[in-house]
Formats: sequence, structure tokens, C-alpha cells
Amino acid sequence: MITVLEPRFFLSEIIGRKVYFKSDQIGRLDDVVIVETAKLPEVSHFVVSRSFGYPSLLLPWDKLNLISNTEMVFDLSSPHEFERHPPEGSILLRAHVLDKKILDMDDHEVEIVYDISLHFQADKLYVTEVDFSRRRLLRRMGLKKLANWISERRQETTVSWLYVQPLPEHIGAFKGHVKLSVLKENISDIHPVDLADILEELEGDQRLAVFKELETEHASDTLEEVEPRVQRELIRAIEKRHAAQLINVMSPAQAADILAALPSSEADELLLLMDRESAAKIQKIVDKHDENILLFSTQNFMKMPKSATVREVITLFHEIARDIDVIMYVYVVDDLNVLEGVVDFRELMAAEPDQTMAEIMTENIISLNPQDTLSDAMAMFDRYAFRAIPVTDEQNVLLALVSFKDIHGIKPRLD
Repeated sequence: MITVLEPRFFLSEIIGRKVYFKSDQIGRLDDVVIVETAKLPEVSHFVVSRSFGYPSLLLPWDKLNLISNTEMVFDLSSPHEFERHPPEGSILLRAHVLDKKILDMDDHEVEIVYDISLHFQADKLYVTEVDFSRRRLLRRMGLKKLANWISERRQETTVSWLYVQPLPEHIGAFKGHVKLSVLKENISDIHPVDLADILEELEGDQRLAVFKELETEHASDTLEEVEPRVQRELIRAIEKRHAAQLINVMSPAQAADILAALPSSEADELLLLMDRESAAKIQKIVDKHDENILLFSTQNFMKMPKSATVREVITLFHEIARDIDVIMYVYVVDDLNVLEGVVDFRELMAAEPDQTMAEIMTENIISLNPQDTLSDAMAMFDRYAFRAIPVTDEQNVLLALVSFKDIHGIKPRLD
């Protein structure tokens, strides 16, 4: 049984740690050997350097007893039987990956691998991310205060190992670059749908190791996209307060869809840890006590005046797309927020840059009213095959929007 005092490591922080055979120091960690199993590599051996000209040791993972902040302890009958070099073709994280350039799939230079993140899960240590943030470089230089100051002002720049292309089979003294299977401009915005597909292919332990590395918003978006079986596995595997935090940032309809797939006792436990107002809305949807369509609606969508040009809308779209829930339509409104038309995003992209919304919008609009129910909305989606439907009042003021994605799969109550 391996004792690990911290679930996550950075390679730069464990290189150089003292290595002990029981109570005797036998050297220091010089490198880490990995094997590329499934989507995530796992650590198989440790290379330990020794002083006074003694040959280095190659210690297997299963002989490790303890990793702490300052040391590693192995259970060995005798260190001498492990005096060997890594076999030809072994992948060494320090020698072959650390400080190498990262190239994207079009060979554009991204950055340099300043560090590598490793995650302990189910008695295995997986490689989960490459880190090319300057913060990790500064920490390696001993400038921790400066590194922390920078991290408070800049987003972390990492990429999952899932997007690292396999290293050469006959790696030898690798002098090449680390290649990614993603374009440079997409590195910071790997789509949750793509990540969900990969998570569904992984084994449980590897899946959890990747999921735990995601930032809250990215994890929440990805959790929405994975199939219900995987949703249940992930929610049950992570700490309950963290699961509640992920669900809390979803729309009420999306959150209800996930909680409805859990046993009621587990769903109730998570609701108690969530924001009270959000929990109340979600509970109503889960229990189907109130199916008013506004419970399933969103305010995060794109509205523009009739005078806006195609060029202006596309430019603005690139700036706000991350923060809106519905991106397939642009809704055209007047100064009083009265809905005057709608433009499908595909029509927008096909239009001339100088055309206005008034010239290309559709004026014949199908909408819901604030008193409509989930059943009414589902019937309208079935009839018209829209991807989103606006909610308007008697004066045709645009109140909200209902996305098919948010209500798909939620079964309305049958009275």
C-alpha cells in the first residue's frame, strides 16, 4: 500500500527529492519513467541518482511505500539488484518532455513545457497535464512570491495530456518537440463536448484523474455533456461539496437533469450544499411541482438592434460567445426590448458584411408566453424543430429564451 501525502504533484517539485531504503538515504530522484497506457500515461519506474560514482537505480512503482513533500521511501531487499539504466525506448519525463517546445497540430510553436502535472488515483500515478505557464518556471527558479503574484493576475496555461500526441516509439535521446493534437488558438478553449467524448472512453480511475484537473466552469460544462452513467460515477467519486459547486453553476434545468439521474438521498445531500435560491428552483424541476417554462429559461443570449451590421454582430459574437448560453440565433429588438425578428447564425455567416439585421432577419416569429408550461414548450419544439424559442409577453417584449438542449430529456409531469 502506497502512502501519498498529496494527491497532485508537479514533476519539478519531486525531482531531486531524497530517496530512502527504509531509514537509509540511497540517493535522489533524477527522473520518472512512464508507460503510455490508454489515454493517460502512468508512472512505472523512478530513476535514482547516487553519489560517489555509484551506478543509478531503476526502482519500480510497486516498491514505493511513501511520497512526502521532502522524501520518497522504497521497500527494497537490496538496492544493488536495481542498479541499471532504463531500457531502450523508455519515456523519461525530465529528459524527454520537460523544457521541450510545444508545437500544435499545424507545427505552430505554442510555448515550452515548464512543468508536468501528475495525479495520484487508485494506487497509480498518472500524467495529466503539461504546464507552459511562466508561473511554473518562476517557481522552479525559487521565485515563489513572484509566481503567486502572477498567477493571481493571469489564467493558468495548461493542456491535458489527452491532447499530447504519442512520443516516438524509439525515443532514444529525444531531441524533438512535444506535439499536440489541437490548434494553438484552441488550446485554452478545448470544447467540453470533445472532452466529454474522451472521458467516456477512459477507464474509471483515469477518467477521474482528468476530471479533477479541470477548472470549475470547464468541469461543469463537461459534466453536462457526458452520458448519465458517467455523470453518476463522477459525482459519486468527487468530494460532495465540489460536486455541489459544479452543479450550482449550471442552469436549473441542466442541474435538475443531472440530479434526477441520482438516487433521491444523494440528490438531496447535494441540494443542501448549494445556493438556496438555485436549489429551490432545481428542486421544483426535479419534483415536477411547478413546470412553468420560465423555470427552464435563460437570459444569456444575443440581442441586437435592426441597424446593426453583419460585420458588427460577428465581431461582437467573438467577444461574448463564452458568456452566452444560446449561440445559434441572434434576436433583433427595439429600444423597448420588443422582439422584431430573428437571425439564424448560419444565415448571418452567409450574409454580406455590410447588410443590416433588418435586411436578413425573419419577422415571422414563433414564441412562448410566460404562462406556458414545459409540456407546451416540448410540443412546440416537436412541431417546429427549433433549437431555441423566445418567451414574450402580450406586448411582444422579449423576456427570456428556452433552449431545446436545456429541456431535452426532461419528462414533464402528466396530470
